[in-house]
Amino acid sequence: MKKICVIIGSGLGGLSCGYILARNGYRVTVLEQGTQTGGCLQCFSRRGVPFETGMHFIGSADRGQTLHRLLHYLEVDEHIELSRLDTDGYDVISLQNERFPFANGKEAFVEQLGARFPREKDNLVTYFDCIEQIAQASSLHSLRQAESDIAINTRYQTTSINDVLAEIIHDPLLRDVLVGNLPLYAAQKDRTPFATHAFIMDFYNQSAFRVVGGSNKIGTSLVDSIRQMGGEVLIRHKVVRMVCNETHIVGVETENGQYFPADIVISDTHPVRTLEILPDTKLIRPAFRQRINQIPNTVAGFTVYLHFKRERVPYMNSNFYAYHSDSPWNCESYTDDTWPKGYLYMHFCHQQQPQFAQSGVILSYMTMDEMKPWINTTVGHRGAEYEAFKQSKAEKLLEQVEHEFPGLRSSIAHYYTSTPLTYRDYTGTHNGSMYGVVKDITLGAACRVPHRTKIPNLLQTGQNINSHGILGVLVGTIVTCSALIGAETIYRQIVEAEQL
Repeated sequence: MKKICVIIGSGLGGLSCGYILARNGYRVTVLEQGTQTGGCLQCFSRRGVPFETGMHFIGSADRGQTLHRLLHYLEVDEHIELSRLDTDGYDVISLQNERFPFANGKEAFVEQLGARFPREKDNLVTYFDCIEQIAQASSLHSLRQAESDIAINTRYQTTSINDVLAEIIHDPLLRDVLVGNLPLYAAQKDRTPFATHAFIMDFYNQSAFRVVGGSNKIGTSLVDSIRQMGGEVLIRHKVVRMVCNETHIVGVETENGQYFPADIVISDTHPVRTLEILPDTKLIRPAFRQRINQIPNTVAGFTVYLHFKRERVPYMNSNFYAYHSDSPWNCESYTDDTWPKGYLYMHFCHQQQPQFAQSGVILSYMTMDEMKPWINTTVGHRGAEYEAFKQSKAEKLLEQVEHEFPGLRSSIAHYYTSTPLTYRDYTGTHNGSMYGVVKDITLGAACRVPHRTKIPNLLQTGQNINSHGILGVLVGTIVTCSALIGAETIYRQIVEAEQL
C-alpha cells in the first residue's frame, strides 16, 4: 500500500516535493489555503495585463546547467518558454551617477567591469574564481553526488560578504557595484555570508532568463504532473491543526472541518506557521519553539505594478537596480525622508523578446513597522488611510524612477501597489518577509531551520530550508525528499532524465 504524504502549502517547495514523492510511489495530497497555487510563483492580471509577484527571472537554465537539469527532471521545461536576458547586461547597477552592466560568463563579466576598473582586473578574476570554487564546493548546488568541501563551505558561510570583498577588491566603488544586486537576497552588511552572494552570482552569471507569460506556468506544470500521477492538489483548504499521537503525526485538520490522515506530513509554510498549527506535544521541546519564534526574517518589500500605455515603453531586457545613496548597503534602514534609498525595476515578458513592454514592477524595501496601523486588517478592508499611504509611497518611487527613465510617468496607463501585508496575506510569508528566515553569520546555527523535525514523520521544505529563490528552494526539496527516498535515488533519476 502506498504511503500517504500530506503537504501543507503549494509553493515551489511543496509542489516540487509533491512531484518527486508522487513519482516515487507516494500518495500525495497538497493542501493550499488560498485560491491559487504556486506561492511566490503566482501571477495576477489587472485589465487583462499580467504581473509577476515573486519569481521575476531565473538563472542557470541553459542546457546542462543546474536549473535546466532540475526543471527537466521535474518535467517543467516541456511546459514553459524562456526568454533570454541581455547577455551583455542581464543586471544593470546604477550607482553614483554611473551605470554598470553585468555580462553573462566569467570572461565577459571580468572584461566588462575590468574596462571600467583596469587596476582591479586581476582582482576580478580572483573574485570570480572564488565564486566558482564556492558553487562547486556544494554538491547540492552543483548537483554532483559527492561530498561537499566542508572547509570552503564553512569559511564562506561564516564570513560576511563585505569582509571577503574587502580582502579581494581594493576599489570601494567596485566593491559596492559587485553587491548592486543585493535586493535579490536582502543582504545585510557584516551579517550576510559571502556564500549566499556567491551562489546568487554564480546562478545568474551562467545564464539569465524570464519565463514567457509568467512564472505561474512552473507551478501549473507541477500541479498537472502531480494530478496525472494520481495525487491531489486542493485549494481553499487551510490547515489549522496537525493531529499527533504519542510518537508522531497521524493527520491534519483543515478549516472546513476535513481530516486528512497521513503517514508523512511536509510543511511548505514558514516554520513559525508550522509551529502555530502543531499542538503542544512532548515531541517538540519548548526551547525549540522559542528559538524558531525568535529567528529574524529578511526585510519586506513595497511593489508598484506598472501597466504601460500601448507601444510606449520599449521592453527592457535587463534588471535595473538604482541607488540614491553612495552604497547599496543599509537600504533597509530608512526614514520617511530618505525612503526609498534604492529600488529594483523590471519588465514582464509577455512574449518572446517583445519590442514593447506591457507591464513592469518597481520593488523597494519596506519594514513591517510601517504596517502597524493596519496589522490586524484583512485584504480589501484596510480603509482610506491605507490607500493614501500606498499612493504616497508609489508616487515617491515613480519620481525616483523618472530620474533614470525620463518620460516613464507619462507612459503609465495604470498602476497598482502591494505592501508587506499583501505578501503576508497572499503568499503566507511571515511578516511579509521577502525571503523568509535571514542568513546571519552573527547568529550561527541559531538561524538555521532543519528539514527534519523532532517528530519523525514531520518534515519542512521551502525557502526557509537551505535557501530562497528557485534554485535554493529546489535544492531544499532534494534535502527534504532525500530523508524519505534517499539522495542516491534522486541524483540517479536526475541523470536518467537527462539521457532520455
